[in-house]
Amino acid sequence: MTYVVEITRHRNPFPATGVIRDHNGVAHYEQLPATLLDVLAGQAEQRPDGEAVVELGGDRLTYRQLWQRAARVAGGLRADGLVRGDRVALRYPAGLDWVLAFWGTLMAGGIPVAVNTRSAAPEVDFVLNDAGVRVDLAPGTALPDGQPYVVDGLEAGDTAALFYTSGTTGSPKGVPTTHEAFVTNAENMMRTLGRTRTLGEEYRTLISVPLFHVTGCNSQLLVAAYTGGTAVIMGSLSLPDLIATLPAQRISSMVTVPAIYSLLLRHPDFAAIDVSGVRWVGYGGAPTAPALVRSLREAFGAATVFNGYGMTETASLMTVLPDSDAVAHADSVGYAVPSGDIGIVPLGDDPGTGELVVRGANVMRGYWNRPEATAATIIDGWLHTGDVVRVDDAGRVHIIDRLKDIINRGGENVSSVEVEAALLSAPGVADACVLAVPDEVMGEKVGAVLLGDQQEIDVTAVLEHCRGQLADFKVPQYITVVTEALPRTASGKLLKAQLRGQVRWSSPLR
Repeated sequence: MTYVVEITRHRNPFPATGVIRDHNGVAHYEQLPATLLDVLAGQAEQRPDGEAVVELGGDRLTYRQLWQRAARVAGGLRADGLVRGDRVALRYPAGLDWVLAFWGTLMAGGIPVAVNTRSAAPEVDFVLNDAGVRVDLAPGTALPDGQPYVVDGLEAGDTAALFYTSGTTGSPKGVPTTHEAFVTNAENMMRTLGRTRTLGEEYRTLISVPLFHVTGCNSQLLVAAYTGGTAVIMGSLSLPDLIATLPAQRISSMVTVPAIYSLLLRHPDFAAIDVSGVRWVGYGGAPTAPALVRSLREAFGAATVFNGYGMTETASLMTVLPDSDAVAHADSVGYAVPSGDIGIVPLGDDPGTGELVVRGANVMRGYWNRPEATAATIIDGWLHTGDVVRVDDAGRVHIIDRLKDIINRGGENVSSVEVEAALLSAPGVADACVLAVPDEVMGEKVGAVLLGDQQEIDVTAVLEHCRGQLADFKVPQYITVVTEALPRTASGKLLKAQLRGQVRWSSPLR
C-alpha cells in the first residue's frame, strides 16, 4: 500500500457545498446534469436563440440550431450502422464540423475519439487502431446526415469520449472520460472562477487552442455549453486575428499558454484595441513569471487572472490558482478544485514534497485497453501524476518537475521547472527549456535553450539574473539561443525529447 499524505482543505478558498463522498471516499457533486446531452438539451430548451458556437470566418449556431444539426449527424451515423459504444474519430480542424461531429456522435450513442490533427500518419493510424474506430471523420469527409436521432438511456458513469495523452513518454494512451467527469470539470471551473451556471451571454470564450485537447474541449467548449455561453473558435492561432477578435466578438474569457500571452502583449497592434470586456484570463501548461502576470493584469484591467493545472487523465482541471494569489504565488498552480482531492507520495523525509497524486469524479478509472499502465498509474484509488511537487501550508501546489526531468548534477537535484521560471523572468527571454547535458565528471549539467532575438538576449545578463534567483549549481552552464518557437504539445508542454535530439551544445560557459 502506497503511503499518501493527503492535503487538507482547511485554507482552500473554493466552495465545496453539495459535495458528497462514495464508499471509496471519492468526492462527487450531489446535483449535476447526469450527462452532456442533458446539459445541451437544457440549453436548447431554455436558451434556444442564444448563440452557442461561432466559427471565425464561418457560420454561427444558436442552441436550437446546434441541437437540431447535431441530431441529424446522429441520424446519419445510425443510418450508416453505428451502434451504441462504437468509436468515431474526430479529425476535422477546429470549427463547427468538429463540434457537430462531437455532439452528433454523443446523440448517436457513439464515443467520440479526439485525434491530434498535428499527428503524422503513423501516429494517427496508431490511435485509430488502438481505439477500434468504426467511423473516421477525416478532413474532406462530409458530416453524416440523416433523420434526427437522439439516444436515450445514457448515464453519468458511461464513457462519453476518448482523448489520448500527448505521448511524451511513449505511445499515446487512450483516456475514457465519463459524462460525470466532463460535467464535474465544468462545475469545478465555474466555482473556481466564483461564478454559477447561469452566465449565459456573459460568457463568451475564445478558443485558440486545439479542440482535440482537454483545455479547448473540456474547459472552454463544454464550459460554454454548461453555462449557456458562447464558444468562439479560431481554426488556427494567429496573433493579428486574435487581437482583432477580442473586441469584434465581445470576448469575455480566454485561455492560452504563457508564451502566447508574452507574444500578444508585445505585438504592436495590441495596445490599440479595447479589451475592457475581457473578464477572465486563464493560463497554464508552463511556468509563469510574476512579471508576466503583472503585465496581464495591467493589460486586461477588468479581468481576473488564474492559473490552472490538469491532465488528460483528470478531464482538465485539478488545481486552480485564483486571482488573489496570482502575483504573490505565481510559481504555484493553486489549490485543489472543489470536488477534487490531492495528496503527496513523499520522495524523502519531507512530507510536503513528492509525487502528486489525485482523485475525484473527474479522474479517469483507467486507460483504454492498457491494464498494466492502469495498474502502474492508479494505486489504492489515487492517480499518480508523475509530477514532483511541493505543497505549502495553505494547500497551494508548486510544480517542481516531472519525475523524469529532474537533473542530477553531481548528486544535487536540479528542478528544470525552477530554472525555466528564473530564465523566463530574464530580460529578452520569450521562452525557455532546460535540459540535462551529459557530463563525464558531474554526470549531468544544466543546459538551457532560450527563445528570443539574438540581438536582444545578452547571455551574460541572463546568467547574472539567474545567479540572483538560483543556487550556483542550478545556474545553466550551457545556453543555446534560438529564434523559432520551442516545440510544445497542444497543451503547452515542452517536447523535451524532441529538443534533446536537436540541440548541439557548445563549450560550457563556466
